[in-house]
Amino acid sequence: MSRLHDPFLRGQVAIAALFLSLGFQYATWAARIPAVKADLDLSAAEVGVLLMAAGVGAAVSFPAVAWLMRRMGSRRLALLSQLGLALLLLALAAAPNYPVALLVMCVDGVLVGCLNVAMNAQGAALEARHARNTMARLHAVFSAGSLLAALLASGMTAATGSVAAHFGVAVVLLAALGATARTGLLDDDAPAAAPAPADPKPARRWTVPSRPTLWMCCAMVFGTVAEGAMNDWSALYLRDVAEAAAELAPLGIAVVSGMMVVARLFADGWRNRWGDGRVVLLGSAVAGTGLAVALVSGGVAPALAGFACMGLGIAAVTPCVYAAAARQGSDALTLVAAMGTTGLLAGPPLIGFIAGASNLAWGMGAVAASAGAVALCSTRIRWTAPAPVTQGEATPA
Repeated sequence: MSRLHDPFLRGQVAIAALFLSLGFQYATWAARIPAVKADLDLSAAEVGVLLMAAGVGAAVSFPAVAWLMRRMGSRRLALLSQLGLALLLLALAAAPNYPVALLVMCVDGVLVGCLNVAMNAQGAALEARHARNTMARLHAVFSAGSLLAALLASGMTAATGSVAAHFGVAVVLLAALGATARTGLLDDDAPAAAPAPADPKPARRWTVPSRPTLWMCCAMVFGTVAEGAMNDWSALYLRDVAEAAAELAPLGIAVVSGMMVVARLFADGWRNRWGDGRVVLLGSAVAGTGLAVALVSGGVAPALAGFACMGLGIAAVTPCVYAAAARQGSDALTLVAAMGTTGLLAGPPLIGFIAGASNLAWGMGAVAASAGAVALCSTRIRWTAPAPVTQGEATPA
């Protein structure tokens, strides 16, 4: 079969376009926060609340996303939320004052929650339909979207100071990605209203999550706490604790992010060989142990080695947990995704609180402990057996 007409490859490319869109859209507005701050004459505290608004919107979107997934299905929800996120860039650029900007960012968070759940549901469905793993590579594409947005932001900032012009170019690119996604997403019709059975029992609007789902939520929270905190605090640790030269401090983020991208490109092969459960268990153990040893050793070189272990080990946690949650149903996936957002939102401030009460070394120690907690949680999750390897499995997204 021609690769062009391979249904797995076609679906993989379409879903990858969604992951690329989300990473690109997030990094696009984040890169222009200084310009938005200047345009709206915001204080540092107001910028913090603006950033928090997106996280709060995503965190509280769980009931709405669960309902929309049942009504619309992942395909329609993904396409509509991807379009909405593109248009919100224009709304943010045109925001006349701070309250409007807050509203835009809160809606942005809700749409991020919608797209995050829908695209991961599509990725899990693709894996199930073709018995081939791809979730880790899809998450690598998300990171690539952030990198692409950073490069575009750098070029547009050099060419023009206009946020509207920059966001206009970004919307054109997002529209192209949306068109790409539309051609290959998997169909999943929204559930139709079934005729009422005789003597119907009262429908339950909400059910208590199962124990495996709760363990997935815990693993996702601890995993995203570690991931988010490393991105926010690694450079400061190198500068203030390891006493690295100023030009070396940014290497912390580069090492963590680079190792995560590389690991996610290869992690689907690891999942095939060893299974998701072992990948998460061993990876999180490597992440926590490597960072802990680095903190005890002290110094710049051990710190960078520990950061590399963290990026390598924690990279596959979220793809594997998303895949496991999707097999429990859309409600479980939505709840786990909301917990992931909560971890990303709460992680950096939590580490800052610990660092303020003691020092940043203890704060980074909490990051290592979070990775260890992922390993413990992974032993309580029901993982599936490794998917059989088929020809073309190594094809990247």
